[in-house]
Amino acid sequence: MDLFLFTVDPRWGRDVVAAGAAGIVVDWERRGKHRRQRGEGTQINADTLDDLVRMRAATDGRLVCRINGYGPWTAGEVADAVAAGADELFLPMVRGTEEVDRTLDLVAGRCGLGILVETQDAVDRVDALARRPLSRIYVGLNDLRIDRRSSSLFQPLVDGTVEAVRAAVAQPFGVGGLTLLEGGSPVPSRLLAAELVRLRTDFTFLRRSFTADMAGRDPSTEVPALLAGLRELAAADPALAGARRDDLVAAVTGQADPSVASPA
Repeated sequence: MDLFLFTVDPRWGRDVVAAGAAGIVVDWERRGKHRRQRGEGTQINADTLDDLVRMRAATDGRLVCRINGYGPWTAGEVADAVAAGADELFLPMVRGTEEVDRTLDLVAGRCGLGILVETQDAVDRVDALARRPLSRIYVGLNDLRIDRRSSSLFQPLVDGTVEAVRAAVAQPFGVGGLTLLEGGSPVPSRLLAAELVRLRTDFTFLRRSFTADMAGRDPSTEVPALLAGLRELAAADPALAGARRDDLVAAVTGQADPSVASPA
């Protein structure tokens, strides 16, 4: 499973990629986000074109730029990101195929284009979206929860939504985010990691809490340990994997103490 880190800190990004992460995400998405996520406690970045240029110089890892949702500004953002050396773009808040097709036309094969499935409209249209030549497809749980007016961030992992999207996607598929396996709140990271492995997730993000959890720790030790833990989960006995799935469902639905995880 490939790990991507949101950062515009060249040294931190370089160290995490050198330790085994697949790449860096520079985040330009902010149009309408303050209004959409008001009161949600979510992270809204203020990354710039200069940040993208600096991160390109800092690492040979995969460099992804999340642009804003489709609009009159998209052509300029695509041109700037491609010129700055982005390997891929992420188009957020997708609702239909037309905006994806128009963005693909703007990209014109100069880099990859991935999309974020984080609206109910996108979930409903995922079969058509997945037929586009996209570099990857990611389910964004935060915005999907807001779009659905749900109180549960992780509900799509247990109600069949993510599983249905996964079944439609042949491209590299991602969902959720991870921190160190002994961390994670309100659902333990180990339970989320086990579910991502069960879903055959190809990539995920290192969560905002990863940077906090890494205080005083060495990426050259912790990132390989996280990747090794994912491999161990993939090789787990099916009965144990099933027990972890049950624990995740219980944690998400409030039937168990979410601080208690299955055995390692």
